[in-house]
Amino acid sequence: MVEIGQKLLGKTAEQLSAVERRVLKKARERRIVSADAHEDFLATATLGQRLADGIARVGGSWSFIFAFIAFLVIWALANTIFLTKDAPDPYPFIFLNLLLSMVAAIQAPIIMMSQNRQAERDRFMAARDYEINLKAEIEVLALHDKIDIEVLVELRDARKQIDLLMEEVRKLSERLETR
Repeated sequence: MVEIGQKLLGKTAEQLSAVERRVLKKARERRIVSADAHEDFLATATLGQRLADGIARVGGSWSFIFAFIAFLVIWALANTIFLTKDAPDPYPFIFLNLLLSMVAAIQAPIIMMSQNRQAERDRFMAARDYEINLKAEIEVLALHDKIDIEVLVELRDARKQIDLLMEEVRKLSERLETR
């Protein structure tokens, strides 16, 4: 692995990162590097992280926006038209304002947690992409080396054939001269 790292990547064993060592090892063993990165990332998620992702997914959807608009319209209609005398939250809807503030106070940090997880996911996916690209480059470089060696062997064999033919031509010309 060390000689492969030096030959293909131009680095000594000490200069190779853990990722490069792992990729070189898998390349040498002819094993794949790629896997379902999304599943691997989700496998490490805690319950709180999965909950934050779910809330952000629902809270950032058009269906949530339409449902929330419907809720606000129903609230306003119920407290101004249908329950005119004993409305629990008459205009200007102070209680509704309090509820909206509490929802925003809770929803904002949850969405920020989900955004942080998305950034982590992006870094995780980028690291996986790097590993796959590195392995592909190593395989291509190894193929180039293999082809170069095969071409050199073929050239050496062709050179031997040419030398043999030249020797035969020389012998034949000597025989012709001696006649």
